[in-house]
Amino acid sequence: MWRTGSDAEDTMTSAARTCCQLILTRMRGQLLASLRGPETRATTAPVPPNAEFLGIRLTLGTVLRPHPATSIVDGFVSFPVTDSGRIVIGGEAWEAPTYDNVEQFVRRLRDAGLLVRSRLRVEEHMAGHPEGRPSTRTLQRQYRAITGLSQTAVAQIDRVNAAATMLCDGLDWRTVVETLGYFDQAHLAHALRRYVGHTARGLQAGDDATMSFLYKISPWPGS
Repeated sequence: MWRTGSDAEDTMTSAARTCCQLILTRMRGQLLASLRGPETRATTAPVPPNAEFLGIRLTLGTVLRPHPATSIVDGFVSFPVTDSGRIVIGGEAWEAPTYDNVEQFVRRLRDAGLLVRSRLRVEEHMAGHPEGRPSTRTLQRQYRAITGLSQTAVAQIDRVNAAATMLCDGLDWRTVVETLGYFDQAHLAHALRRYVGHTARGLQAGDDATMSFLYKISPWPGS
């Protein structure tokens, strides 16, 4: 979960990410609610003035029914809001959460069967298939059907988020390249431009003030 606010109208860089996010925006007495899907590249997004944002980041493989990740990759779906300020999800009007009670809100969605986490691990899948391991292609199709992304895309996005976090923490590009397995500085620079929208030098200098929150991968699965 995260929250932030804005004073003046601005823009921000939205970094690529593998998970869906439920985002609530409050501005001028109005409530907006939307579910953002996985993002496969860095984009620029407008930031309205005098707004408050509350975000719920879903774990990889978690679905808010009836909106699978595959239907909102690089996009979003808006939820209706009643005159009383309740959010309509799954045909039911829910009290809009605050930062202090958002965990209870998530639990209520889960208990209602609207928030569901799918299995992604091959071992768990095989346990239900005693006749043998499914083909690699079958597993890849199932993975994409659940997450909206290929396993390769997930690994690349997770790795570049880890790289950007390390650079923001003050580590030099050589350390990042060696730790995360990039070929060289050019390989890292290309990934940062495509997925994060910032350069290594900019991240080290603190130019990330107007970008979306990075999610830390520790340790990165590919390292």
